[in-house]
Amino acid sequence: MSRKRNEIILVLDNIRSVYNVGAIFRTADAAGVSKIILAGYTPGPLDRFGRARTDFKKAALGAENTISWERAGDALTIISKLKTENHYIIAIEQGTGAIDYKKIKPKGKTALVVGNETEGISREILKYCDKVAQIPMRGKKESLNVSVALGIALFRILNI
Repeated sequence: MSRKRNEIILVLDNIRSVYNVGAIFRTADAAGVSKIILAGYTPGPLDRFGRARTDFKKAALGAENTISWERAGDALTIISKLKTENHYIIAIEQGTGAIDYKKIKPKGKTALVVGNETEGISREILKYCDKVAQIPMRGKKESLNVSVALGIALFRILNI
């Protein structure tokens, strides 16, 4: 059953792994995301010569053909632009001031931001976000894989 949703954009900032990005494309398609923006050195479905990447295709399983995406040089510039277009910006990140992801309620057009697998989202970018949402950790590990964390947060925040 498909419901009409507000615009949802994902901003992927400096993610290293093509497999993580491919998995995010699959999850985004399943969740009805409007667009994915690949910022910094985040790999995309095409290589630098414009050819389809077989490693990406293996992880995305066709979602690279069903979801809109674009490349951006700098995540901060993109996030600033999205804010001027009245997007509610939510960072998925652990840290001081972050709130439980289950308490996030999107307001109209929404953009979710995730960052590098080891460095996370920069403090500069976090300053531009309306909310910073974190997933509580109960085990000994202090983090989740970026594609897993985004999937958990995306489905909960959108109430899918």
